[in-house]
Amino acid sequence: MKEFAYTITDPVGIHARPAGLLIKDMAKFSSTTTISRGDDSCDGKKLLALMKMRVKQGETIVVKAEGLDEDAAIESVKAFLSANL
Repeated sequence: MKEFAYTITDPVGIHARPAGLLIKDMAKFSSTTTISRGDDSCDGKKLLALMKMRVKQGETIVVKAEGLDEDAAIESVKAFLSANL
């Protein structure tokens, strides 16, 4: 299992457009992905679950990937978050 933490810098937090793109990016991988913030967590491939978390600017999320392509999945998510959130 691979994981990393990322602090959201977008003033609006994780909102619909980047959340949808993030889910689409994660869906390319066979690895199981999880996004968590504190006690809340969701499947990294479920848009509504991610939106329900209501992650705001300045909050830190932890992204975990487990599976055959976990390294590629984590690197892809890191790049996406850095570029978009």
